[in-house]
Amino acid sequence: QLQLVESAGGLVQPGRSLRLACTASGFTSLEDYTIGWFRQAPGKEREGASCISHSNTTVNYLDSIGGRFTVSRDIAKNTVYLQMNRLKREDTANYYCAARRGAACSASAVSYDYWGQGTQVTVAS
Repeated sequence: QLQLVESAGGLVQPGRSLRLACTASGFTSLEDYTIGWFRQAPGKEREGASCISHSNTTVNYLDSIGGRFTVSRDIAKNTVYLQMNRLKREDTANYYCAARRGAACSASAVSYDYWGQGTQVTVAS
């Protein structure tokens, strides 16, 4: 059974950076799975933020993210990273990583079979 664990988020000042990690276990290789990063702000729907496919293609889904977020992976460590730069207050949310096997990136949460527990990121002064 594939399991995903996100690193701790935290409180970050606007304009600063934060890197989240999603470590996977119970499977063979990240090269077999596409990992999506989603976020959910209070009172809002869960939305797809970024993704790295099993073939190492990356995508940011939100215009509000633009080039501020970068997703990458370390195959040897079974870990996917979400580097978030120039954070804004509107980036405040609970962030989740999710996995789907052998398929392209998707911004749809229902497309993913495995989920981490989520980690809170709060951007405030």
